Amino acid sequence: MTVVTRILALAAALLAGGAAQAAGYPDHPVKVVVPFAPAGPTDVMARLIAQKLSESLKQQFYVENHPGAGGNIGMTQVAKAAPDGYTILVASSSYVVNPSLYAKNPYDPFKDFAPVTLAAASPNILVVNADFPAKSVKELVDLIKKEPGKYNYAMPGTGTTPHLAGELFKLTFKLDLATVPFNGAGPAIQSAVAGHTPIAFTALPPTAPQVQGGKLRGLAVTSVKRSSALPDVPTMAEAGITGQESETMQGIFLPAGTPKEIVDLLNREIAKTMAMPDVKEKCAQLGFDAVANKPDEFAVYIKKEVDKWGKVIRDANIPQIQ
Repeated sequence: MTVVTRILALAAALLAGGAAQAAGYPDHPVKVVVPFAPAGPTDVMARLIAQKLSESLKQQFYVENHPGAGGNIGMTQVAKAAPDGYTILVASSSYVVNPSLYAKNPYDPFKDFAPVTLAAASPNILVVNADFPAKSVKELVDLIKKEPGKYNYAMPGTGTTPHLAGELFKLTFKLDLATVPFNGAGPAIQSAVAGHTPIAFTALPPTAPQVQGGKLRGLAVTSVKRSSALPDVPTMAEAGITGQESETMQGIFLPAGTPKEIVDLLNREIAKTMAMPDVKEKCAQLGFDAVANKPDEFAVYIKKEVDKWGKVIRDANIPQIQ
């Protein structure tokens, strides 16, 4: 047997082995890693998907929370796991932000994972205190420009997509607007409600009740289309500002090298899950829209998001986390 023949035979054996492995998948419980604490949006989404996968694939899919370092601890754990389909990652937008935010990010977003699907996404929202004089995005921009350095905006933490959406907004209009970081969405929203920081960029889900209750005024959502949770709030594009789209994703990943058959199987099953009426209703309650795109589409999305937020971090001179 020649060297070439042996190589071809080995490749065929590996392919056959991968197909055989996928054919019996899953034959034991599957771990679903959430790189954040319990009860947050990513945790809720992961448990919802895990429950449905357990039902459809007749095997237990169970959630483990591994929070810390902006999600890096849990994400790195999955990156180093065996590529056999038995360790799944459910990640938020820190997946696409951290490679630029951290000086020494412990994972490569393009090489260490196999994208499965963007399960769901939720836009960010620009809000102001109910008594704030600006009634539209244009009025807000004009007000800040008229009195530079006077105003500040609240956001839920350095490197979150609401923070980066705020910095992109500032860069677009060259605004002298101070950034006030808070430890989470709750404190940032309450500061805006109290008028301490009368402007805020936050994620939609925790903010929607305050807008619905009249305590905050929604000026614009950062999605391509209006949110069903706040249908009266225009998009940034409708407000006359393009290129401001930002969202919090809920993405599903496997370790790089996982057999394509397993990636495709999970993609199909999760797409079925996200199309279920009860899942759509739960997503709406959380402020998310179901997406469930294909692996190759998700890979393109990841590349675009990593590049976009990397540029904002550099242009806004946001210090890297050492």
